[in-house]
Amino acid sequence: MDNQFRKYLDLYLEAWRSSSINRMRDLISKDYKAREIKDGDIIDFGFEESINGWEQGFLFAEENNAEWALNEVAIIPLRTDEIMAIISATMILQGKSIDSAHIFFQTFRKESFEDWKLIRSYIEAGISLDNIRNIQFT
Repeated sequence: MDNQFRKYLDLYLEAWRSSSINRMRDLISKDYKAREIKDGDIIDFGFEESINGWEQGFLFAEENNAEWALNEVAIIPLRTDEIMAIISATMILQGKSIDSAHIFFQTFRKESFEDWKLIRSYIEAGISLDNIRNIQFT
């Protein structure tokens, strides 16, 4: 794996864990595109909607003194300048994990020598934690 990407991914995950909307905004491409599946409904959105969603999630975490529980499921090089990270995410409220998680299939592109950006996401929302714990790649 590209060392610059590892540094970028660590910054990205730390921005997420610390609910830093300003840092997150800097790590996402202005051309970002995403699709989320929630309860069978398909929602397509871009950069601005994404930032609004992150703000809402971060505000909820802050107001409820919640922690983000993030797990790197896989890192998959797609092309020389693109890498996909599969991340499961849930929250811990009052010391207990909520009973569901989201799985993020996130594609990052190298924009310049040391600069990576999140460019695409596919998100499966509301997955049972039991199903997340049993993820296996064959």
